[in-house]
Amino acid sequence: MNVSLHPIRAKGITEQVYEQLRDLIYRGQFRPGDKLPPERELAQSLGVSRPTVKTAIGKLVNNGLVEQKQGQGSFVRSYQSQYQNNPLLEIFDVQTVSLVDLLEVRSGLEVTAASLAAQRATQDDIDALQSCLDEMQSRIENGEVGAEEDVTFHMNLAYATKNSAQIYLMKHFYDLLFYGIKQSQFYLIESGNLQKMSDHHANILEYIKNRDIQGSQRAMQRHIQYVREFCRSQDL
Repeated sequence: MNVSLHPIRAKGITEQVYEQLRDLIYRGQFRPGDKLPPERELAQSLGVSRPTVKTAIGKLVNNGLVEQKQGQGSFVRSYQSQYQNNPLLEIFDVQTVSLVDLLEVRSGLEVTAASLAAQRATQDDIDALQSCLDEMQSRIENGEVGAEEDVTFHMNLAYATKNSAQIYLMKHFYDLLFYGIKQSQFYLIESGNLQKMSDHHANILEYIKNRDIQGSQRAMQRHIQYVREFCRSQDL
């Protein structure tokens, strides 16, 4: 059998720059609406050429993560724009899908994610999750929902799995779910559920810190079940 094989090449510099910027967006360090640093500044910080940065940003644009505004620079796409360009959005075009339906699918993904994170999370992952939790709690103490911090917590948990498929799927799931969270924020505030939600996240993180696989699974399952029942009660 004739098989054509090609030498394995190291990952290119442009791809590394793209992945680093993409990961900063996914992990919420560059948030929707944020302006990226100028190309020259990024090139200096990363120790690469400006054309390399330009090409990497072009890939971010092509993949729907960044948009360029004439004379203003490059910006992380807004939640609305990410929602409208979401590859999972077509499920709403072919059938009626509720927030509860999405949460049922999310349950399977995130219970597994919690288990993997308990096994694989680095100290940097744990620190990032703790930072998200602290910001969420600060928002709640000010009477806010902390929806963006909620999304960022779960995206950082996805990163802790070290599974690129998990990260990709959760990114697009949360682009859809974010609107559901924003829709329900009035009900969350009125029903006094915000602190319970924060406590759920703290509980999940504690199990991950302790490398308790089964405990992290149970904590995540309880959290999503709670959110699902709440959304069902509000007909969301």
